[in-house]
Formats: sequence, structure tokens, C-alpha cells
Amino acid sequence: MPPRTKPAKGADLFAGSETVAKPTTAAYRANIDGGSRGNPGPAAYGVVIRDGRGEIVARLKKYIGRMTNNVAEYYGLIAALDYAQSHGVRALRIESDSELLVKQLRGLYKVKSADLQPLFERAKKMSQGFESFRIDHVYREQNREADALANEALDETEGAPPKAPTSEKAPTRDTKPGPRIIRARFRSGVLYLLEDVDLPDGTEVELILRPLAKPGPPR
Repeated sequence: MPPRTKPAKGADLFAGSETVAKPTTAAYRANIDGGSRGNPGPAAYGVVIRDGRGEIVARLKKYIGRMTNNVAEYYGLIAALDYAQSHGVRALRIESDSELLVKQLRGLYKVKSADLQPLFERAKKMSQGFESFRIDHVYREQNREADALANEALDETEGAPPKAPTSEKAPTRDTKPGPRIIRARFRSGVLYLLEDVDLPDGTEVELILRPLAKPGPPR
């Protein structure tokens, strides 16, 4: 084995595969969602928080009264920020499917709504207390867990829908199930169902579109 030579003065002591890197704080990730049934209407938020290893450490949900869906989105953001600060989190990444909220926090959209202005200012100030903070837009299918929590909070407040009475008489072969109302949201050319639908593969359904609220222009 050849003798080890002393590196020349000024040489890179950390060159090669065994580079010594400064340890960094793994960021927590919070998926947030807020929604209302009607705009305004009964509203709630849902938050799923994961630690730096990707493990879920908290699931938050709360009914917040009669609000707009944009206000509910901000309540979810503030709930995530509050949890992170109270648990000593130093690096946080927020993921939201609200393009409005994300672009307002990034300074790309102005906040013109009087209802959103104080919530925006509070969230902005809280976000500046972290060593590292970022907020990203994700599509709804990537935010299903937070969306489900918000809907759970609404269902628990409004009460579960009554179950259809069961009949002791066995249904005949010609009996067909009645129609079922499924809430959905249209975004970026895609219609997203807001609840799971358990149907056999190949089942054909008929869609009757009835908007529940007119979408307003970005604020």
C-alpha cells in the first residue's frame, strides 16, 4: 500500500466522494384545504402535517361557521402555521390547491377582498418567523387527505345524511338503485369528485350538471 501523502497547501480537503456537508433542517410539509358548501356557506378547513421523514404527525380539521371558500383556505393556512410554530418547526413547506391563496402569498396577486386582507397579513407575518418557508400550488388529487378532513368537519357539524330505510324483502333481479347526488368541483378543464364512488369497472353513469355557485374572478 503506497504511503499517504500530505495534501498541498490550499488543496480541497473535502474533494472526492466523502464530501462533508453542513447539516440542514428537514422541512415539515403541510397540506391545507378549505371549503364551503355555498359561497358563502357552512365552511371548514382540513390540514395534514408531515415531519421531515414524511410521516404524518397531525391531522387538523375545524368547522368555522358561514364563510367563503377563500376565507376557509386562509383559516387552514393559519392553522398549519400555528401548529408549526407551537411545535418548534423551523422549516415549513405549505401545499395548497388554491391558486389564489398561493399567488397572493407569493406576491403575484393583490389582496383586494376586505375579508381576506387581515387573514393574509396575519399569515404573511407568521410565515416570516420560520428559518425556511415556501408555499406551492398542487392539484386537488394531490391534496385529497386535507380535502377529506375539511369535508369530515362539515359532515360532523351538519350531521350525517339519513340512511335509506332497509327492506326485509329481497330485491328482484330487475330492481335498480336510485340516483345518487355526488358533489364535484370543476377546475382547469377537469371535473373532480369530492367523495369516493364505489362502482364496478365499466359502469356507465349519467351526469346532470347543476352549478351550486358562480365562480368569481380572481381577487
